Amino acid sequence: MTQPPQGPTNPQEPVASHPPAAPRPQEPAAPRPQEPVAPQTPAADSAQAPQAEPDPLREAFTGVRTEIAKAVVGQDQAVTGMLIALLCQGHVLLEGVPGVAKTLLVRSFAAAVSLDSSRVQFTPDLMPSDVTGSLVYDASASDFSFRPGPVFTNILIADEINRTPPKTQSALLEAMEEHQVSVGGRSRKLPEPFLVAATQNPVEYEGTYPLPEAQLDRFLFKLVLNLPERDHEFEILDRHARGFDAGSLAAAGLRPVADAELIGRAREAIAKIYIAPQIITYIVDLARATRQTPSLALGVSPRGATRMLGAARAHAWLSGRHYVTPDDVKALAHMSLSHRVILRPEAQMDGLDVGQVLDSIIATTEVPR
Repeated sequence: MTQPPQGPTNPQEPVASHPPAAPRPQEPAAPRPQEPVAPQTPAADSAQAPQAEPDPLREAFTGVRTEIAKAVVGQDQAVTGMLIALLCQGHVLLEGVPGVAKTLLVRSFAAAVSLDSSRVQFTPDLMPSDVTGSLVYDASASDFSFRPGPVFTNILIADEINRTPPKTQSALLEAMEEHQVSVGGRSRKLPEPFLVAATQNPVEYEGTYPLPEAQLDRFLFKLVLNLPERDHEFEILDRHARGFDAGSLAAAGLRPVADAELIGRAREAIAKIYIAPQIITYIVDLARATRQTPSLALGVSPRGATRMLGAARAHAWLSGRHYVTPDDVKALAHMSLSHRVILRPEAQMDGLDVGQVLDSIIATTEVPR
């Protein structure tokens, strides 16, 4: 009874004794990790690094943030949004309570990119010709001559755009979409680059005219400027205590770091950014999900999806990459989609808002690998 178990154990012992001896002669093969496999990875990284690092053109536009920070504290997301909009030939809608530096941000941005800007205070009595320009009779020539309006600039600050009637609001539709103005039966091109930065107050609704969906869809981004944090507010007051004057940006040390020629070159570089078919499918799925979710009465239009594609390319270029990733799309989803959708009344009664619905759509949409 005892011998049978001892028999199998004895033959197994030599078998177990031989394998330990077998790995020992194989130990000399351990130097394989010391082969040029490990050195190849840093070599590959060093080969890829120069593609993203040394680019004076990109550095010029990343320097715009530094210059704007000399006048505006915080609001980094809004600065990035304006920069992408300029590079994508888009427009921005700035929303925030009074006193959060909406106008100062646009003025600082125009100074940093060395572009002309004009400001129009949209009021209930403003006429379309006050924005686009009009024909004026010239007695000396016995003919009508065109007098350009403030829209003939590079950056138009449309201050409190929701305080003017729809008739005047619609005066910007052609300018925003086609970069031209038609007056007296003749179309006149606007200077390039051209960007509309419109502001509106989300608190006061008396005497306002909400922008129609057709005009909201022409804005690339809706940028919400929130109240500053405690540290940022302290820095704002400290700057003013040391003599900062918002009316003199030059005295604040703000200088131009880009111009129209660099903007044109940057747009050409962005047009070459590779976007894979899987990323395009991802954008399409996000747009279609906004049209199919029961919480939204209006989803994103094909124009909105197209603009999101262009913005993702610009975001990838500013990030130092030559291709678009899903993270580029996610980073811009709220800015480019929130103003293009309409929440159903039932969803509002349930306590939902547009941001929560978009978060749910982004979380449930399949991300390409």
